[in-house]
Amino acid sequence: MNATSSFIYTILEWITRFAYLNLLWIVFTLAGGILLGFFPSTTAMFAVSREWLRGNTDKPVFKTFWSHYRTDFWKSNRLGLVVAAVIALIALDIFYIQGSAELLSWTYVPLFAFMLLFVLFLFYLFPSFVHYDIKVRSVIKNSFLLMLINPINNALILLTLVPLYFLMSLVPALAVIFGGSLYAFITMWFALHAFTKASGQTESVSE
Repeated sequence: MNATSSFIYTILEWITRFAYLNLLWIVFTLAGGILLGFFPSTTAMFAVSREWLRGNTDKPVFKTFWSHYRTDFWKSNRLGLVVAAVIALIALDIFYIQGSAELLSWTYVPLFAFMLLFVLFLFYLFPSFVHYDIKVRSVIKNSFLLMLINPINNALILLTLVPLYFLMSLVPALAVIFGGSLYAFITMWFALHAFTKASGQTESVSE
């Protein structure tokens, strides 16, 4: 096999991996009745992405996915309750503001600022869940702190995901086939760099 054929084979192999992981994410979300399946399926998807990024590409995808889905089913749903509560609060605020007088339009500013912080926080939430063996409360705390101390990382994630979002908006089939798995892989990649940086800072302080 020459270099060109090897390159093409590698590309096709990764395309298949991402499509398969995305399919597992969708299937297991539906298997959990969507409400109970979404968060376990999402954390399992991030766990597989983490294994790939750590060089463990030979691990069976289904076995790894199912192991994390089953093991973290209730823990991930506890995390999901917190996320769902915040999203519901944001939705209620938007509904309230839209139903109020135009004089209250200035309240959009802090709301949108909070929404932006929440989105940035989510970039680290699922990676932290699968990377650290800690309680849900600590996952939330760590994710928030990582978001605060990594403004450049936050910007790079946005610069990567925004074009991807517009591309998938133009070609919805791409979102169905690769949307979840690509998002997980990209954010996990950036999060691992943030984890390494935070670990180095902790070691420096302890010394």
